Amino acid sequence: MDNNPIQALVRFGWGRRGSEPLPSDPRHWLAGQITAPDPGIQADGFADLPTSGAALAILREERKTKPPPGESHLRDIYRREAAALASWAVVTPAPFRERLVWFWANHFTVSVRGGGVAPTAGAYVREAIRPHVTGRFVDLLSAVMHHPTMLMYLDNVQSVGPDSPAGIKGKRGLNENLARESLELHTVSPAAGYSQEDVTAYARLITGWSVDMQADPPGFKFRPFAHQPGSQTVMGQSFPDGQEGGEAALRFLGTHPATYRHLALKLVRHFVADTPPPAAVKHVAGVLHDTGGDLGQASLALLRLPQAWNPLEKLRTPADFVIATVRALDMTGEQVPNLPGIMGGLGQPMWNAPFPIGWADDAASWTGSEALLRRIDWAYGISGRAAAQDAGDIATASLGPLLRPETSTAISRAGSRRDALALLFASPEFQRR
Repeated sequence: MDNNPIQALVRFGWGRRGSEPLPSDPRHWLAGQITAPDPGIQADGFADLPTSGAALAILREERKTKPPPGESHLRDIYRREAAALASWAVVTPAPFRERLVWFWANHFTVSVRGGGVAPTAGAYVREAIRPHVTGRFVDLLSAVMHHPTMLMYLDNVQSVGPDSPAGIKGKRGLNENLARESLELHTVSPAAGYSQEDVTAYARLITGWSVDMQADPPGFKFRPFAHQPGSQTVMGQSFPDGQEGGEAALRFLGTHPATYRHLALKLVRHFVADTPPPAAVKHVAGVLHDTGGDLGQASLALLRLPQAWNPLEKLRTPADFVIATVRALDMTGEQVPNLPGIMGGLGQPMWNAPFPIGWADDAASWTGSEALLRRIDWAYGISGRAAAQDAGDIATASLGPLLRPETSTAISRAGSRRDALALLFASPEFQRR
């Protein structure tokens, strides 16, 4: 089915938007989104949102003034950021590239459950994730590890070398959170066989990587007085102390063969199947290795996988499902207010994953009976708002040859247009990507 434009739109994006023109050459169209500039960089919806530095300045001020919750600007920033990102996914002309933005943002999860993260989560995606999704992985890793949001989320701002001047004074101790998750989730993964000693050594290397909240604007700062002196050995590689030692460790981990295998596994699981075909993983890992971690080339390699054009098996996550439904109805975020709230009601609130591993990427995590009932209830609700539209036309436009005869028959026999639309959105084929 590699010439099926609907499958291309569903598997690599969020489905067709209304009756938008279909690409005559799906692979070429998808590849063009990787090689062309990101339209999201200049999207109007992001224009008036604050940088991370500006948001941190507001956070600094409100920590002093302690305004009542109803007068705080921080919650408003979070809501605007989440709404802008979700609304852009609904209308983007480059859905494959945008899906990569969401994929890498989930790979490098930050959550508002961490202190101070809420006002900068959106800026983090714009500043650390979006510019690098088709560049070198090591540059993406570096942008993430230097960003205030990640440093705050995983508590590296609290990490102090035991033998540093600050550590000797006894103010704080070593915090291994960022080092542990960087090894386990972001780079080499446990399959590389690293030890607890490696985690501790890596944590010592990045002591002093912090956020200067008094700067104008606030942002990353290396604090030598909190940095653990002396060289450290991580996975058999020795690194000097100082900021350069941490930078060298990032380059080592960001280009490690185990990292490329881990990234390939996650990419194939996300775009192809919950159980990634080993041959597909090996191919994408080989492309990453041969290109020095070029994520654009890895993305193009996904399009060339024969397995990527097999029948759709993946289950749409709540966020996927909401965006796909709104796109199918040819509506916008303004017409369906509070898209992030809807996603949260279905079990996937934006920037609120319970753990640093991010949201699960397999069907088993999203197929509980209550979760599926919530989807059906929401589908029925939004179908009422769009009842003037013809379900048969939307089914044909959004699913094309993926539409099963059983679903088509059920739609045609529905008692109302609302019922017909709800049946479409609850159908097995619409739930898949």
